[in-house]
Amino acid sequence: MRLPNALVAQSGGPSPVINASLQGVAEACLQSKDIGKVYAAHHGIEGVLQEQLIDLGAQDPKEIARLKYSPAAAAGSCRYKLKDSYEEDYRRILDVFQAHDIGWFFYIGGNDSMDTAHKVERLARSRGYDLRVMGVPKTIDNDLGDEQRTLIDHTPGYGSCARYWANLIRSVEAENRAMRPSECVSVLQAMGRDSGFITAAARLGDPERQMPLLLFLPEAGFSALEVRDRIIEGLRRWGRVIAEVSESLMSDADSRKVDGFGHVEYGASKTTAMQTVVNLLNSAELPVRGQATGQVPGILQRACAVEASDVDREEAYQLGRHAVDCALMGVSGRMATILRVSDAPYQVRYDHVPLHSVANAARKLPAGWIAPGGTDVTDEFITYARPLIGGPVAQHESENGLLRFARLNYDYIKRKLPEYIPRGFIG
Repeated sequence: MRLPNALVAQSGGPSPVINASLQGVAEACLQSKDIGKVYAAHHGIEGVLQEQLIDLGAQDPKEIARLKYSPAAAAGSCRYKLKDSYEEDYRRILDVFQAHDIGWFFYIGGNDSMDTAHKVERLARSRGYDLRVMGVPKTIDNDLGDEQRTLIDHTPGYGSCARYWANLIRSVEAENRAMRPSECVSVLQAMGRDSGFITAAARLGDPERQMPLLLFLPEAGFSALEVRDRIIEGLRRWGRVIAEVSESLMSDADSRKVDGFGHVEYGASKTTAMQTVVNLLNSAELPVRGQATGQVPGILQRACAVEASDVDREEAYQLGRHAVDCALMGVSGRMATILRVSDAPYQVRYDHVPLHSVANAARKLPAGWIAPGGTDVTDEFITYARPLIGGPVAQHESENGLLRFARLNYDYIKRKLPEYIPRGFIG
């Protein structure tokens, strides 16, 4: 009797540790006596639709082991929205699964990806196809789940992104202090759309609040003009200011482009939130010498491998393995999750929640973690986030003085079906 095969895929914007989850899923599947072949879909659900499957069992085990320390999405990602009206896509997914004896499906991604996994699981059940589906969470935004953290405490990827910002803000502080006479304001732009977890993470670099740091959280609802005025007040108080703004703070609404999920793709906009604020400041009468300058770290927040948190990396890996363990026990239509047991010592446990409870939902930074005035976070947030950034920087493998990442073989297995154009590609 042939064993059913497993398929894993990645979706959405990568995180510094999304490949740790891929490694966890791959190793747990490869070690199971109940699973046959282990495949990865190249570029998420698009790879499923186009029958572009990679045999993970044929990869060099050393390369699989390097996934933990490799950025981006090693299996390839996508932002493909599986709409309810795409009947052809749904039929194609089951056709591909049946052609390759897929009995286990693991989808690594954020809230939109959990929606896709939920739809696939529901489809298989309605058609009588024996398929176990598990979601594996990832997003640097930390906007998956509910504000009470009953569904998930934090998402893998956030701890590493928070670590990046904590260290970045320390470096910017040294630069801003040194360049005060000519560059009195440093404006930084953080990812996160309408959720302020990433913006808030900068406070971890200055928990004693000794820096002239203003955090403009999207939940506080400041306009660009109000941000300008608060920064000018800060200049009167400190003589210099470091300001962090969310990418969603934009005045040029006409320049907004959307991705495949329908979300604003801020990296493709004509005018950034940072530039909007810098322009307003430099057009105003500043109370001190100098001018405002700005930076947009962009994808560095999720692609800087050396800033990955050891805690984040290990939790991402364990969530991947946990998803497989759950599926092997008969669980389906769920997302592997992580829940906090205690802050000190920091302890977590792994569980699972229904996919539909996290699909398409985006949580905000809890109101109780926003300090009065809206330009800082409370100590409660610091208590929550500090354990996630981990300990000392990991030792990374190098090659000729440069970082060495995993190198997978992307040769596809033999196709069994006719070529197919995903419905979303047609328009």
